[in-house]
Amino acid sequence: MKSRAFVSLLTTLFLPACVTMPTLHEKEGQAMKVSSASGDAAAKLTALAEQYYEQFLVLEPLRATEAGDYRFNDKLPIEISEEWRTQSRAFNERYLLALQQIPATSLQGQDLLTRSVLQRTLQQNLEVLQHPNHLLPVDQFSSLVQEFAQLGSGTSIQPFKTPKDYDDFLSRVDGFTRWTDMAIENMERGVATGVVQPRVLVEKLLPQIQAILDHKDVQSSIFYGPVNNLPADFSATDKKRITAAYEGAIRDKIDPAYSRLHRFLKEDYLPKSRATHGRGQIPGGDAWYASLVRRHTTTSLSPEQIHQIGLREVARIHGEMEKVKREVRFQGDLRAFFNDIRENPRFRYSNKEQIVDAFVQAKEKIDKLTPRLFSTIPAADYEVRPVEPFREASAAGGSYVPATPDGSRPGVFYLNTHNPTQRTTPGREALSIHEGAPGHHFQISIQNGLTDLPRFRRFQFFTAYVEGWGLYAETLGKELGAYTDPYQYFGSLSSELWRSIRLILDTGLHAKGWTREQAIAWALQNSASTEASATAEVERFMAIPGQALAYKIGQLEITRLRREAERRLGERFDIKEFHRVILEDGSLPMDVLAEKTEAWIASR
Repeated sequence: MKSRAFVSLLTTLFLPACVTMPTLHEKEGQAMKVSSASGDAAAKLTALAEQYYEQFLVLEPLRATEAGDYRFNDKLPIEISEEWRTQSRAFNERYLLALQQIPATSLQGQDLLTRSVLQRTLQQNLEVLQHPNHLLPVDQFSSLVQEFAQLGSGTSIQPFKTPKDYDDFLSRVDGFTRWTDMAIENMERGVATGVVQPRVLVEKLLPQIQAILDHKDVQSSIFYGPVNNLPADFSATDKKRITAAYEGAIRDKIDPAYSRLHRFLKEDYLPKSRATHGRGQIPGGDAWYASLVRRHTTTSLSPEQIHQIGLREVARIHGEMEKVKREVRFQGDLRAFFNDIRENPRFRYSNKEQIVDAFVQAKEKIDKLTPRLFSTIPAADYEVRPVEPFREASAAGGSYVPATPDGSRPGVFYLNTHNPTQRTTPGREALSIHEGAPGHHFQISIQNGLTDLPRFRRFQFFTAYVEGWGLYAETLGKELGAYTDPYQYFGSLSSELWRSIRLILDTGLHAKGWTREQAIAWALQNSASTEASATAEVERFMAIPGQALAYKIGQLEITRLRREAERRLGERFDIKEFHRVILEDGSLPMDVLAEKTEAWIASR
């Protein structure tokens, strides 16, 4: 799943179109008045949490669009600007101060959870602002460069159903052009202070931008997609006006903005990018990486502790793989088994369509199995779609974009079909479980249907919880009735192995000074990953340090809690009830989840 995204059943609150939203500063003043004027502690917290989320949407309107709240679809603030960072810092400090005036001892149940989650959120946001993220505004994995093209394609979270929807995106175009200029300015400042991207990441980003620019005329631009799909009920006048406006925006604003960025990256930034690969090798990088580790794992584990956990898990999973190797009667050691799966044509796809068809079939199979272990099944569905061509060369194998809460837009499992003959078939069911049901689609759809929770909890995600759940869901395959093919089970072990290897490679790159080449070689030596896949993954770790740690750390904690519940409850343990407990309160920091689950065990 994408780290920003991070969805499905019911509607959020909307204001009438005639209502003018107050500015952020005006709304902050209102929030303080509401919280201080409320009665008991629970009522104060409820009011504070609601005002916090409403103002958060003003500050970050793309997150509103993502959640299906379309009031701010014409806004695109420059989140990499000093002005925005100052405003965000003041916003989080005000709410943290207000929250501290509501003591935890005066709350219980869900209110206590809400306070813990909001406090962690505000503290985390402030810690992020201590580091110069804005000086590294682009990379090949995820930034507004890619996200804006997805928005403008008409196939992502930005709606194109009414004339106003089309006008809203045109307003965002103006924001993007300003963002692009700020990104260039920030990267120039980064060059001056030594905060620059590794050269290899810039080299991977350049063809992505070029792919967005490569069209023979405006009608063949990815941003012309919404015009090609103008609703039939639009008036002739609106169709003509919108068509002309989009042709002008592509020609005069969007293409020039991407061209300026591409030219700067190629001619000015690339020659000054760095030969080193880890975050620890730039000024202040060690503290920055430690902060990212805390943020993504929601634990106090150090990079060295995580590195050692990874080594232990790799050894354990290798032992499980040996059992599969014996089951299929493969002659040779584990490395030879890895090589056979990498190179044997029987484990390769022949074309992109075959990959998509295979994953659609896996989805249909697994959807029928989930009631075995789950009593709560989301009403929302999801689709399997190939990753867009402009970003497939550097995208992960799979990612998930949530459905809207009102169900008007389904969830999407984006499947990377790039270079299909180099993609192996084992692991198909594990990836489907992780991104779809009962993984991300399940967890996020359930969370966003929790209408009794404050809205910020419905639409907020802690990486360790979300990705930990996705990986934990993969480990349920055999219990569900999947992985009946030993090679699919081996694929699930390979997936878990890779998440364990991530602990080693991410900390190796950013805390131990490993090179990109060293990390790729270690991965190939210890897994069945292809060189192309291992390279893309290592470069992903370079682009978003710490995020890859969340999967295994989160999964290990959820598994520990399950084992503890099984041990203490014995015959009273109910797997469906345990899964309900893990999912019923939405995304939580791992220590908060542990406290809540252990209290449930004690209550039983």
